[in-house]
Amino acid sequence: MDLYQHVAVKIKELRMQRSLTQEELAKGLKVATNTVSRWETVSNKPDLEDLEAVARYFKVSILSFFPGQDPSTKPELQALLRAAGNLKDDDLQELQRYAEFRQARFQYDRAKTPKTK
Repeated sequence: MDLYQHVAVKIKELRMQRSLTQEELAKGLKVATNTVSRWETVSNKPDLEDLEAVARYFKVSILSFFPGQDPSTKPELQALLRAAGNLKDDDLQELQRYAEFRQARFQYDRAKTPKTK
């Protein structure tokens, strides 16, 4: 399954878990109804800003739209965790959203780049 198929399945899964119609989700995201339909059928590919909006709407990480995103134990990550340890909750949430968005951008750009053999 490629990235866009994974995204389509995830959007539909999140929508169905909350018993929302495509129309209701579209209204909540302030997009046209056919936009949600096209995302779910992969006839239109959401950009990162769209995925961020969907993630915020459903209160999930943007990384949930990217398969295989597991936590890392890199030393740099441990240093970041130590540095962020005393931040206020709002600041921690913003830092988390920023880091997730950056990781999502990397995955999104990688999926768009044609693979060379």
